Amino acid sequence: MSDGGDGTGGDFRDTLEVFDNPNPARNFTIEHHCPEFTSVCPKTGQPDYGTIVFTYVPDQVCVELKSLKMYLQRFRNEGIFYEAVTNRIMDDFVAVVKPRSATVESRWTPRGGLHSNIIIRHPDES
Repeated sequence: MSDGGDGTGGDFRDTLEVFDNPNPARNFTIEHHCPEFTSVCPKTGQPDYGTIVFTYVPDQVCVELKSLKMYLQRFRNEGIFYEAVTNRIMDDFVAVVKPRSATVESRWTPRGGLHSNIIIRHPDES
């Protein structure tokens, strides 16, 4: 488990693999839904369950799905807040895949009557 829930735990980025974009001249959108994401709340030690949705326009490469699954599974025992894990996933995804644009959304199973979604866009539109 990482230290303070800030996303500074182990480096999982090397798990992600890519393959050549079959049509880099065209802008097309790829969407992957990963409905079995699990991490650990750093405050309570309880598991957090959610769905991670990747929506991106690839540039030269696309993410390989088995590696994406294995990458996400590495967070299973990681103590990390919703906001930190979503930002970390986006940072790793952008560093490896280098998409033209991307959105990563984490949709969390309700806890204590609260339903949380974290949405991050690349490039940053703020």
